[in-house]
Amino acid sequence: MPEPGAVTSHLAAADTPELVRAPAATFLSVGGSGRPGTETFYRKMAFVAAVEAALPATLRMSPSDACVIEILYWYPKQAEPVEIEDFYTGNSVDLLEYRITTRVADSITRDAIASARRDAVGSADDPGGEVELVTLPETLVVQVMHHGPFGNEFETLARLGAFARARGLRRSGPHREIHIDPFTAQTPQDALRTILRDPVA
Repeated sequence: MPEPGAVTSHLAAADTPELVRAPAATFLSVGGSGRPGTETFYRKMAFVAAVEAALPATLRMSPSDACVIEILYWYPKQAEPVEIEDFYTGNSVDLLEYRITTRVADSITRDAIASARRDAVGSADDPGGEVELVTLPETLVVQVMHHGPFGNEFETLARLGAFARARGLRRSGPHREIHIDPFTAQTPQDALRTILRDPVA
């Protein structure tokens, strides 16, 4: 039986795979489906960031003026089962379902969200996107910091998957990517940092 791991800082991960507990946290979120990186995907990201920016400072949790975007990814039930290392290769990524999120204070209210959503209406708005509150419990996870382009995550996920398997662990929920650095479709990716985090059991 693996050690349960210490509770990590929400935005911290080592450059080598580790077993830790991710802290409980509350998020604003907007759902979507399909391949990441599309115009729709980036519009939803911009919308979440705009709503977060419209919140009072006491309700925001990003460490700077730049919104930290986190994305939960999973496949529909009819898709082939996948583990950590083959998450992006075991099925077509066009089948992906996702939830684009950003962390907010646990004390946030629905009135505050509604007000921020009204203030965020504009070029970043996602007319079909309903802003939801999602609370994730403290969870046992394997995680690692990925450096560089998203297209190079396959090797990092292979290391993370091998680390989990060596401890008798398997992915037990949505794959999670925490984007420490803000990015758009035009951002060079060489210096980007992304925490790859998977719940395990």
